[in-house]
Amino acid sequence: MAPVRVGIVGLSANGGWAATAHVPALAAVDGYELRALAGSSAETARVAGEKYGVPLTFGDAGELARHPEVDLVVVAVKVPEHRALIEPALAAGKQVLSEWPLGVSLAETEALAEAARDRTTAVGLQGRSAPALRYLRDLIKDGYVGRVLSTSLIASGANWGPSVRAGRDYQLHPAGGATMLTIPFAHTVDTVAMVLGGFAELSATMATVRPRVRDEVTGESVEMTAPDQIAVTGVLTGGAVASLHLRGGTSPATNFHWEINGTEGTLVVEAADSLFWIAKLTLRGSRTGTLEKLTVPARYELPQLAGRSAEPSYNVAHAYARHLKGDLPDFAHAVGVHRVLDAVQRSADSGSRVVPDAK
Repeated sequence: MAPVRVGIVGLSANGGWAATAHVPALAAVDGYELRALAGSSAETARVAGEKYGVPLTFGDAGELARHPEVDLVVVAVKVPEHRALIEPALAAGKQVLSEWPLGVSLAETEALAEAARDRTTAVGLQGRSAPALRYLRDLIKDGYVGRVLSTSLIASGANWGPSVRAGRDYQLHPAGGATMLTIPFAHTVDTVAMVLGGFAELSATMATVRPRVRDEVTGESVEMTAPDQIAVTGVLTGGAVASLHLRGGTSPATNFHWEINGTEGTLVVEAADSLFWIAKLTLRGSRTGTLEKLTVPARYELPQLAGRSAEPSYNVAHAYARHLKGDLPDFAHAVGVHRVLDAVQRSADSGSRVVPDAK
């Protein structure tokens, strides 16, 4: 079978997420050929093409999308730019894989999903492809903890702490579509839903406890209106009680700790890095009263990636492998995640318990 020919929008010679994760991930998975890239200009694209050995380079993403030697368009840029780059690819009839979040809002995400109804699409919710988390899901399904009674998760948001890095100021305000709610919390709530089921009802509290933060380049104090504290409690579809708390910045104590308690046992997931969906994960479990480390069986992992779970490209590579099987969350799934985020926002705004919209 001929390889899927990939064109990446946002691959820069200066680095970034596409260079750090997507390029090595594609190289690790049989069935893909990195054929094209688009940059901010024809010259920057040319330089990137030389660096990564990509033969087709474009200063315009629409040209990339229309090229006959591109089958899959990967969009790996800031979320405010997604719609303008995705729509031409859909119009050209190409497969599209967009990094998360798909859109800056629920309405924009719904519009993109509507435009993509007859196209093959995927979104970068890498937690669903992480071998450790897929094994966790199967342990629950196979009854390791018995009936799930409750789950508690505490994590750091990485960004949205006391300072903001260069080029990240758009993340300080909800209008940019890239806040702690739409990025780390979205990855968290989607992973919880994969493993245990989604929220049947929820109650949320959100606050911006640091209304001003320091610009790491200029040292100046700048305004932040996005929430840097998100606490959500509720009942999952299976009846378990859930508690999720994300805090802006990082912590010297706990950056990611997830506990699942059941009638027959307990499971714990930990990560040193708050970005758990692209970090090395540790699983521990107990059915006897003593927690022991659990090893993820080899069948969950691509053999060529054994021992590389700490690399940012690890879960992205597993996502590409699943994409070949048509087994990644698509744009319609992205709408469902955004509707949960909308429910969290409505609950926080109203101070009331909310049932997520399942439409």
